[in-house]
Amino acid sequence: MSGAHASQHPALQHHFDNLDQQFEASTLGMWLFLVTEILFFGGLFTAYLVYRIAYPEAFADASHHLNIVLGGTNTAVLIGSSLTMAMAVYAAQLGRRNTQVIFLVATMALGLVFLGIKAVEYSHKFEEHLVPGINFVFEGRDPIHSQLFFSLYFVMTGLHALHMIVGIGIMTVLTVMAWRGRFTKAYHTPVEVSGLYWHFVDIVWIFLFPLLYLIDRHGPVH
Repeated sequence: MSGAHASQHPALQHHFDNLDQQFEASTLGMWLFLVTEILFFGGLFTAYLVYRIAYPEAFADASHHLNIVLGGTNTAVLIGSSLTMAMAVYAAQLGRRNTQVIFLVATMALGLVFLGIKAVEYSHKFEEHLVPGINFVFEGRDPIHSQLFFSLYFVMTGLHALHMIVGIGIMTVLTVMAWRGRFTKAYHTPVEVSGLYWHFVDIVWIFLFPLLYLIDRHGPVH
C-alpha cells in the first residue's frame, strides 16, 4: 500500500486515496467554512434590516451621505475581479502557468483598487465627522439613529474589507506557487478552493452595496 501511494502525485496527501478524493474533501471543507461565514454576515444583515425597518427615515438620510459613484465603482471592480479569478482557475485547469499568474495578479490588483477606493470613502467620512463617536456630527432629522446606520456601515464594510485583505494574501501565496509550477492539469485544488472564497467575498459586497448605498436613492448624491 505504501509503495502504491508513493507512486501517486506528489501533492497527494497520505490520508487520501487519489487527487479526486482530495479535491472533493477540500471543496467540501471550503463550503462548510463558507456556511459559517454566511451565518456570520447573516447576523449582521439581519441586524441591519431590523433597524432599517424600525428607523427608515434616519437610515435613508444617512445613506444619502454615502458616495454612490465610489460604491458603484467598487461594485464594478469586484465583478471584474470575479472574472479574473474565474480565468485564473480556468488557466490552472489547463495547466497554463503564465496565464494563471497573470490573472491571479490581476485579481490582486483589482482587490487593491477596491481597498484603495474604500480608504478614500473612509477618509471622507472622517472629514465629514460621520464616524460614530464623540465627534459624530449629523444635521439630518434623526442624528441618533443615523449614527446607528454609520455604525453598521463601518462594521459591515470594515469586516468585508478585512476578508478582502485575507483574500489578497491568499492570492499572493497562490501566485508564488503558480510561478513555481506547483499547479498542473492534474492538481490545481488550491486555486479552485481559493476561488470559492474570493467569489463569496465579492457576493457579500453585491448585497452590501444596495442595502447601504441605494436606500430611497432619489435625491442628490452627497
